[in-house]
This record gives sequence, structure tokens and C-alpha cells, in this order.
Amino acid sequence: MTRKQKRLSIILGGLAVLGVAVFLVALALRDQIVFFYTPSEIAEKNVQPGVRLRLGGLVEKGSVVKNDGTTVTFKVTDTIKTLNVTYKGQLPDLFREGQGVVAEGVMEASGDFKADTVLAKHDENYMPKEVADKLKEQGVWKEGKGS
Repeated sequence: MTRKQKRLSIILGGLAVLGVAVFLVALALRDQIVFFYTPSEIAEKNVQPGVRLRLGGLVEKGSVVKNDGTTVTFKVTDTIKTLNVTYKGQLPDLFREGQGVVAEGVMEASGDFKADTVLAKHDENYMPKEVADKLKEQGVWKEGKGS
């Protein structure tokens, strides 16, 4: 083999190894590469307790209950399924019933979701695109209620 052929074979071998590594990483993370799950998707996947994920949907009207101090419980719905959420901390100023929300946390053995972070929409016309798309799929999206 000439020097040029050796160099080419080393480069091609390196690219092949890199391609296999990228494929294996993508394969391992295929269920984790998602911005959030809706309550229906969580029920479909039968998520086990202790699994960390993001939950997105609408805060169900009449479901917000402020408990002792800074603990708040509320329900997140996608109009098909509803999931109870417990959050300890200060909620965002724009957190309201009937508004879009994304909560990050873990599933508990009771089937409830324990959030450690709650994100609410940032103004009157915004809802995360993923939440809006899911609501459109279910036929409950009202035009003009988001961007």
C-alpha cells in the first residue's frame, strides 16, 4: 500500500468508528430525546416510578390546591388523560388554571408526578409549540389562542 492509500484507509476507518458510535448513542437515547410527554403518552408508555421526564399540557381548571407553605398540587391534562402533580416551591407568576405548563420531575409509585421545576407560558399569546401541536391533534386548539 502506498502512503496515500494508508492515509485514506485510516480516515475511512475513523469515520466508520465514529458512525457506529453516533448510531449507538442515538439508539440508546431514542426514548429520551423528546421535549415532554403528555398525560396520555405517559399512560401509554406505562412509565415506571423514579423515571425522570417532562410533563406538558394544560392546568385543569379548579384543580390547583395550595397546601402547607409552598407545596401545591394541581392536575395537568391533555383533555384525554389527567395526571396529578405535586410541586414544592414558588410557582411562576404566570401560572394559571387553563394555561399551558411544562413540569419537570419524576413519576412516583402512587402514579402521581412530583415536579421539581414548573414552567408556565411567558405571555398572553404564547404556548410551547409542542403543547399547541398536541392540542391541535386532539381537536381542542382554538385558533388565536397561541402562536
